[in-house]
Amino acid sequence: MTLLDRLLDPFRGEAVTIPPYDGAWKPNTQLETAAHVAALPEADNLAEDSEGTIWLTGGPVLYRLEDEKAKPAETFAAPITALSALPGGGLVVALADGGLILRRDGASRDLRQAFPAAVSATALLANDDGTLLVAQGSASHAATEWVPALMRKRRDGAVWRLDLAGGKAERIAGGLAFPTGLARDEAGAPVVAEAFAHRLVALGGRPRTVLDRIPGYPGRLSPARAGGWWLPVFAPRNRLIELVLREDRFRADMIATVPQDYWIAPALRSGESFLEPLQRGGVRTMGVRKPWAPARSYGLVARLDAAFRPLASLHSRADGQRHGAVSVLDLPQARLVALKGAGEIVDIPSREAQP
Repeated sequence: MTLLDRLLDPFRGEAVTIPPYDGAWKPNTQLETAAHVAALPEADNLAEDSEGTIWLTGGPVLYRLEDEKAKPAETFAAPITALSALPGGGLVVALADGGLILRRDGASRDLRQAFPAAVSATALLANDDGTLLVAQGSASHAATEWVPALMRKRRDGAVWRLDLAGGKAERIAGGLAFPTGLARDEAGAPVVAEAFAHRLVALGGRPRTVLDRIPGYPGRLSPARAGGWWLPVFAPRNRLIELVLREDRFRADMIATVPQDYWIAPALRSGESFLEPLQRGGVRTMGVRKPWAPARSYGLVARLDAAFRPLASLHSRADGQRHGAVSVLDLPQARLVALKGAGEIVDIPSREAQP
């Protein structure tokens, strides 16, 4: 709502608006029809190490992808929330409880003591200089608790730089609205996806927004082999949820009295219970849900150029099942997408991955 709108109609209040799916965000069914690769409950992170092994996670388990099957490699004490392959070999595995496990040369060690307090990481980015960028969604909530953090409107996320050899971490940015993705711009400055602010921000020098008005909650950034970036959008925005986020008393009562599964809040998957909200908005004809109906969950992956401008997108709409895209891994032979809502790994064909 502009200043002119407020002057002309001071009693109308601020309009609840969200960006439309238009232009590069135009809806399609390319994610819904992508090829199935593997089934994996709670599919989450994807990474390829220096030896060409593909790693993925689901809950507390680290898997190898072999012959289109996820084979367990190691089980941890808490859910895995972020994963990164190191340029010189090895993996870093972040846990919901603040653990940060370095797996290299057949040995493992926990790096959590490098931080002044527990850091539940949402994303990791390894640098060639032996440092690691760590995105912390919230200082007061674990990475897995993004829905409570959103409903409480937390803005206490941070980005840390960790010296892997020296074992020392320094905070390079704070006060972020649940950062969930990390990348570097063409000048080498860190770029962070702020999920709750629906934008990408470059942190070098004075912070600047490089992409805003994302029509959902952006997740982990990953490089595209042809240049640019992939950006999964793990949950959609809609007007009812935007309204609830403005109504503090209603939201406080909802948090106190309603089970979290039935909050008016975004989700990685929906349609599993008749108690869920937004069902009356799910327009149906002869029992078929319309693809343009309001939804708590959605499937969306965006292709960005080197300047983080959207070029194209792939969708699984309200009537689809492949919702909750959280990670993309672009390989010579495949472009893998982890769908946490659907519990599935899919492959985006190259002809559909190009703008």
